[in-house]
Amino acid sequence: MKKRYLFLLVVFSLQWTPRKEIADPSTYMSDLKTELTKEWPKNRAINLVFHGHSVPAGYFKTPVVNTLEAYPYQVLKQLKALYPYAVINVINTSIGGESSKGGADRFETEVLVHRPDVIFIDYALNDRGMGLEEARKAWVSMIQKAAQKKIKVILLTPSPDQRTALLDPESALEKHRKQIIEMAKEHNLGLVDSYAFFQKKIQSGEIISSYMSQVNHPNEKGHQLIADGIMTYFR
Repeated sequence: MKKRYLFLLVVFSLQWTPRKEIADPSTYMSDLKTELTKEWPKNRAINLVFHGHSVPAGYFKTPVVNTLEAYPYQVLKQLKALYPYAVINVINTSIGGESSKGGADRFETEVLVHRPDVIFIDYALNDRGMGLEEARKAWVSMIQKAAQKKIKVILLTPSPDQRTALLDPESALEKHRKQIIEMAKEHNLGLVDSYAFFQKKIQSGEIISSYMSQVNHPNEKGHQLIADGIMTYFR
């Protein structure tokens, strides 16, 4: 009897162990999508915070900042086409040249203060200098602080740096990409695998420079790939 009880307990616990997987794009934003469809006076302002480095900040060919062509505002344009009654605020807390350590240090004072509905985190391109372990600490710190406030989070893998071969499985960018995917699975978060979008372009025979404004910043077409990836969570 005792052995049978232990066996059933193990089976029961296995059945209720949370699955480590990336959040389903079709359901992760269900509640928010409902909010986005509401009309005045039942609607409210929706705050989307984009937190990261120069790419989400809108730097194209430095020092030019093309805010309206960068992916945060491309997302806004697409969202407004889908949800014409919604009041949507895009709040960009990104800083050019910053790593995730800096982003984590100011997360409470400059990100959470905006009471976001969704936070998008994009730091991998600049995290190569600090290494995988320190980057993980910074990302997890931000993830946990958002979770405490019950805020949805979408992690982004890096956009390209043309000095790195995109199809090299041992490159630093590929390793950071894999770590971000692991964190999304571990915390059941949304994921936009930007790096994979650009890899597919190369695999299909395209030239990556046609998606770039300079060596490490996408152009409008490159930002469009990222924006379209984000929109899978809102359609």
